[in-house]
Amino acid sequence: MRRISIGINWQGEFDIDHIIEQAKVADSAGVDSIFVAEAWGRDAFTTLAVLALETSHIKLGTGIVNNYSRTPAALAQHFATLDELSSGRMIIGLGSSGPQVIEHFHGVPFEKPLTRIKEYVEIINMIMREEPLNYRGKIYRLERGFTLRFKPVRPHIPIYLASVTPKSLEQTAAIADGWFPIFVPRSQWKAQLDQFQGYVKKAGRSVEDVTVRNPNGVAVTTDRERHREAVAGNTAFYIARMGDFYYEHFLRMGYADEANAVRKAWADGGSSAGAAALPADLIDELGTAGSVEECVEALEQAEEAGFRLHSVSVAERDSKKREAIFKRLVG
Repeated sequence: MRRISIGINWQGEFDIDHIIEQAKVADSAGVDSIFVAEAWGRDAFTTLAVLALETSHIKLGTGIVNNYSRTPAALAQHFATLDELSSGRMIIGLGSSGPQVIEHFHGVPFEKPLTRIKEYVEIINMIMREEPLNYRGKIYRLERGFTLRFKPVRPHIPIYLASVTPKSLEQTAAIADGWFPIFVPRSQWKAQLDQFQGYVKKAGRSVEDVTVRNPNGVAVTTDRERHREAVAGNTAFYIARMGDFYYEHFLRMGYADEANAVRKAWADGGSSAGAAALPADLIDELGTAGSVEECVEALEQAEEAGFRLHSVSVAERDSKKREAIFKRLVG
């Protein structure tokens, strides 16, 4: 069986009844997990609380929340409460985001992202283990020995980190239960996984200790072009408008010409021009859209490469047909 996951959008129209129905169908079909995103739209935790009560087996996670707008203790409270509501089904998806969002939406200085992630992970883990919170870090100094006023369902909730830079990958390999890579063309899979798994081994861990999610989603749809346009638009936005982290990520993978072309086109002509500047073959390497059979083949290739969790979307609206598609994707 393959571990597949679905996502809940953080922006645009919001139909909680449809979201609940999606979650229940996925739960029944054996989908591994649902990840609720959070950026500058709806918060993730309200929707997760609803889904915790409306589902029975499927794991629930954030994909992702940032580690600047809430303290580590506040996040531990959120996740411990949701873990209780869901009977131990939470996954903590955490990342630093970037200076645009952190400084200009949340109004917090984007400082020491690697140190902050490390301290958040350590503090959250201490709270979940019910250790008195006496912690002396470079950012946080906690000296009164607080513990939660309720017993967590589990002494550890899995923490998956979204990381891009080499230093952040090395830290993720050492401290996290999972890694969320992003924007990795198929031709770069081996190089990226080899690098990351090398960091895992360097940290004295087994590669089986850290789940790596497939960075390339699959979409079961008859409208391939619409999906390609969405991939192109999202990729161009991150390259041109989300600071330098993702831009430099493409540079490290050997796509300097493509990334520079996107930035120039966006600056000259806006979002449509930026998306149009991405080469067609690069867009096709960043995801798969098509029939169930084509998507299963893409998932098999990703499994063979070493990815153990996969993001899928299914355009079919009929719940029975969608459940059948999910079951075929799970295998």
